[in-house]
Amino acid sequence: MSGLQRRQRTGRTYEVFFILGIIAISFSAIFVRWSNAEASVIAMYRLYITNLILLPLAWRSRQEMLHLRPRQWGLLAVSGLLLGLHFLLWMNSLRYTSVASSTVILTLQPVLVMLGSIWLFKERINRMMLLGMGIAVAGSIAIGSGDFQLSGSALYGDVLSLLGTLAISVNMLLGQHLRKELAALPYNFWMFFMAACSLTIYNLAMAHPFTGYPAKEWGIFLLLSVVSTLFGHYLFNWLLKYMNATTVSMAILGEPVCASLLAWVLLSEMLTGLQLFSGLIIIAGVWVFLRHRQAR
Repeated sequence: MSGLQRRQRTGRTYEVFFILGIIAISFSAIFVRWSNAEASVIAMYRLYITNLILLPLAWRSRQEMLHLRPRQWGLLAVSGLLLGLHFLLWMNSLRYTSVASSTVILTLQPVLVMLGSIWLFKERINRMMLLGMGIAVAGSIAIGSGDFQLSGSALYGDVLSLLGTLAISVNMLLGQHLRKELAALPYNFWMFFMAACSLTIYNLAMAHPFTGYPAKEWGIFLLLSVVSTLFGHYLFNWLLKYMNATTVSMAILGEPVCASLLAWVLLSEMLTGLQLFSGLIIIAGVWVFLRHRQAR
C-alpha cells in the first residue's frame, strides 16, 4: 500500500469517527429534555461520571497525567471553565426554547472557530471550504426558521444558547493549542474535571440538591456520560490532534439534523418538509467542506 493510500484510508477513518461523534452529541438535547434535574446538576454529574469511567486509564498513565507545566494547568482550568459554562448555558436554553432552535444557534460555532483559527493559528481556508460552510450554515438556519421567536421565553433560551456557543468556541481554540502538547487522555480528563468543579461551585452557591434523585435521573446522567461525552466530546477532542478546530467544529452543523430527527421520534416535536430538505442541504455543505479540507 502506497503512502497516499494509507493517508486516504486514515482520512476516511477520521471521518467515520467524526460522523459517530455527530450522532453521539445529537442525543444530548434528548437526554436533557428527559431529565427533571437542574441543568447545572446534569452537567456536573455527566462530567464526574465520565471521569470515573476514565479513572482506571488515568491511573495507569498517572506519570503522564501529573507531569504538566504550570501554563498547561492554567489553560486547562480556563478550558474547563468554558466547557462548564457552555453546558450550563446550553442545557438551560433547552428549558426555554425548542431543540431545533437551540441547536441551530450552536451552528455559529464553526464560523467563530474559523475566525479565531485564522487570527491565532494563521490557518488558510480555501473558497470551496467557505462555500461548504456557507451551505451548511444556511441549511441550519432554515431547519430552525419556523421555530425562532423574538419575544418571551424562547428569546431568552436563544440568548443562552448563543452565549454557550461563544464559550465552546473559545474552548475549541484552546483545545487545538493544548492538544499539540498533551495526549487526549490527560487533556480530556483534567478539562472535564475542571469543568465539573466549576459546576459544583455553582450548584453549591445556588443550593441545588446533590442527592435524592430517582434511578431514572442517574440513568440519564450515565447516558450523557457514555453516549454524548465519551463518544461525542472526548472523540472530538481526540480528533483535534488530527483535524484543525474549524473542521472539528463543523460537526456541530450536523447536530440540528440528527437532533431534530431524534426530537421528532422521541419527543414528538413537529418536523416540516422544509426542515427535512434543509437537513439534506446541511449534509451536502458538510460533505463539500470535508472533501476540500482533505484535498488541501
